[in-house]
Amino acid sequence: MKSTAIVTGGTGGLGVAIVKRLLDDAWRVVVPWVVEDELARVEQQLDDSGAARSGEAGRRAGRWPEGLELVRADLFEPGDVDQVIRTAAGGGAPVRGLVNLVGGVAVGPRVHETPIEDFEKQFRVNLRPTYLMTKAVLPAMLDRGGGSIVCVGTRAAVQPFSGAAGYISSKAAVIAFAQAVAVEYRDDGIRCNAILPSVIDTPANRKLMPNADHDRWVKPEAIATVVGELL
Repeated sequence: MKSTAIVTGGTGGLGVAIVKRLLDDAWRVVVPWVVEDELARVEQQLDDSGAARSGEAGRRAGRWPEGLELVRADLFEPGDVDQVIRTAAGGGAPVRGLVNLVGGVAVGPRVHETPIEDFEKQFRVNLRPTYLMTKAVLPAMLDRGGGSIVCVGTRAAVQPFSGAAGYISSKAAVIAFAQAVAVEYRDDGIRCNAILPSVIDTPANRKLMPNADHDRWVKPEAIATVVGELL
């Protein structure tokens, strides 16, 4: 493992696919988490793929595959974000990658029926962790002469649908932020890209939209391939 990548939201349906891809590509991967249920979920998904150690051998060797490190952190809090960066920087492999996945979607009434508090909440959920993590990781990348950051927007930012003005606007802000970072740091060897997936085929989305045509949704593994190439 020559380099470290941080994957925020790495315990989710998309995040685990990206973590698997980066481990296969010989990255050291650091994944922040908040609640215990996330650990059980990521362990199960890695078990399903054969990546996690299980049984008695797993208890002796550790429950996570080699190269994966999890750190408890609330990415809405600057102090916790700094702890993630310290953990990532302390593993002997320089921090050269950041994948910003933390965010959320809210679908509801149209604009004239949506409280400003609900609109603003989407900006906090989708933009604040991305900003804090990017701000915190940049000094480490500058010290090492470069790196790559990937942010996740949404296709809805350019092809909107009704009832999600806050989500769509906040994800458009994520895309604009990624473009701003790319311009500011391009001469320092630091790239910043945003990907714009449509509906992702995750368990959470299937539960939210059980009657949709799931075969038309983009698979997490396909996105993970793109992210791996961008890093």
